[in-house]
Amino acid sequence: MENTALLIIDVQNDYFPGGKMELAGAEAAGNNTQKILEYFRRNSLPVIHIRHIAVNEGADFFLPDSPGSEIHPRVSPKGNEKVIIKHFPNSFRETDLLQYLQKNGIKNLVITGMMTDVCVDATTRAAFDLGFSNSVIGDATATRDRDLNGQVVKAVEVQKSFLAGISALGGLYAKVVNARDFLAGQ
Repeated sequence: MENTALLIIDVQNDYFPGGKMELAGAEAAGNNTQKILEYFRRNSLPVIHIRHIAVNEGADFFLPDSPGSEIHPRVSPKGNEKVIIKHFPNSFRETDLLQYLQKNGIKNLVITGMMTDVCVDATTRAAFDLGFSNSVIGDATATRDRDLNGQVVKAVEVQKSFLAGISALGGLYAKVVNARDFLAGQ
């Protein structure tokens, strides 16, 4: 896993039960993210935590200095793990993520996080455009039901559609695997 880092996107309290923006499958995604994180830690591989802080007017979750904006305890940063604060869905936008990856010789990203159809999707596509090879751990991501012109699109369908999209054309943007298969292949 040379030149590879784990990117954990927005695994924050507001997305979990009791939070201000609960996601379907957040607990399972958090558990799988924790398994991947433990593997990276055991093998002394780089870990980057992305934390979203909402600064836009009218935001009602991930508010600055709120418990909901804190990284979930299951995946809390330790030691020298990098934490990057972002304010946009794309983790590269107006952050030092790209510079950090380049400085550390990272060429491959293993991506987990929330929400699949917003920040995970935006960051994965941007990473590909910037020249990174990506693997998304599909069952270590989560989303929620969406409204499309008055019709509810269930979270499970949103999840499948976005994971299929980033892995289309032979895994153009990312190879999508589940946590068990990823860990078994290491």
